[in-house]
Amino acid sequence: MKDSKSSITNRTMPTVAIIGRPNVGKSTLFNRLIHKRQAITDAMPGVTRDPIFAQWSINDRAVELIDTGGVKLDQEGLDALVTAKSYEVLKEADVIILLLDILDVTPEDETLIEALRPYVRKTMLAVNKIDTPKREDLLWDYYAFGYEHVVGLSAEHGLGIDTVEETLEKMIDFSAYEGIEPEPTVEREIRIAVLGKPNTGKSTLTNRLLGRNASIVSAIPGTTRDVVTGDFSYKGTTYTVLDTAGIRRKSKVDEDVEYYSVNRAIKTIDEADIIFLMVDAALGLVEQDKKIASLIVKKGKGVVIVLNKWDLVKDLPNQMDAIKDRTRFMFPILSFAPLVPISAETGEGIDKLISAGWGVWKQLNTRVETSRLNKSLQLWLEHYEPPRGSKTFYKIYYGTQTRTAPVEFLFFVNRSKGFPSGYLQYMTNAIRRDLGFTSIPLNVEIRERNRRGRDE
Repeated sequence: MKDSKSSITNRTMPTVAIIGRPNVGKSTLFNRLIHKRQAITDAMPGVTRDPIFAQWSINDRAVELIDTGGVKLDQEGLDALVTAKSYEVLKEADVIILLLDILDVTPEDETLIEALRPYVRKTMLAVNKIDTPKREDLLWDYYAFGYEHVVGLSAEHGLGIDTVEETLEKMIDFSAYEGIEPEPTVEREIRIAVLGKPNTGKSTLTNRLLGRNASIVSAIPGTTRDVVTGDFSYKGTTYTVLDTAGIRRKSKVDEDVEYYSVNRAIKTIDEADIIFLMVDAALGLVEQDKKIASLIVKKGKGVVIVLNKWDLVKDLPNQMDAIKDRTRFMFPILSFAPLVPISAETGEGIDKLISAGWGVWKQLNTRVETSRLNKSLQLWLEHYEPPRGSKTFYKIYYGTQTRTAPVEFLFFVNRSKGFPSGYLQYMTNAIRRDLGFTSIPLNVEIRERNRRGRDE
């Protein structure tokens, strides 16, 4: 599996990394430059943890912009991992934006300034929160740090952004990337969102698929906050992975930042083709997984249930059969979904997981010819006719597939009012069995055709 896009290695365009201590406005500047709210911003320190990548352009020349986690001196919890990840990005970035606050230079700032001395020639010192003329006079003090490129700005209000872009354009050696063509776009690109409860191994799986440490991995619940993305290629297909925050019950979410993280995770269902629903194999599916699954099915997205940490339980007798039986019985809404046991930690089962995802995507994008559908319909009707009502009978004239991804079928009937729901389920099961839609959600609708033969 080869990472090809959101990586700072093997790149085809210059990279610009933003670094600074917490709460200097890195994510606000990142969002301002790319003109959209991709990175979560909040007054609480340490919101950004994993590096966030976005393609940007300066005068129509492509640049990859990276928002990094805040560097802290007094470290606890995940702070050491966040700091190490931020420093890792700096080594290979073409240009570094060191962001400071015009009102205060802290010991953390001074530590960063010294740490960046080896990169002084590729560093721009950007001083944020210059919102008033009085603050503009304070900028001169920052030239004393010895950086050639010093720019004042207000990321919140957009002041000085033009100067930031002009300075970066002068600093970036675009000629170093001339003649380097991006990897050819393959015919297919499949977007996979990795969802689930906290601590099921979502970030470990993402890192395994991408072949690099894109997401910070920790036993602390809620480690991932922003949606971390990356690409890899497998058997001629490009996959984009979206690693999301762990989704907990609303009663458990007590921080605004986690609230936004969870909402953003749920939003990735719309953005993805397939969902990898991560489940701790020792615990099995729980009620919260059922709620996530209902959102996925409602959107008509493909889903693969990923039984992670399988290496810890696989030696238990009949464990796989027990999990399958429980899933089908307790969660009938997921009865169609493939179950794939893996160990994200060791890599066991990863090839089978990707193959299962590919199979689900293929079914989502399959279109059945109307003639084939109606030939099958005649066989289904011969095998089991629609039941008669107390005062009328029901008849299906013909059907057609109206959509792919999500897959939807429409059948025209003589009477839609009171049409037996059980017969619709029979039709759904027949479509799954005979037309090759065994592993995806289906939507089957009926529409009444009037006596003149027109559809209503």
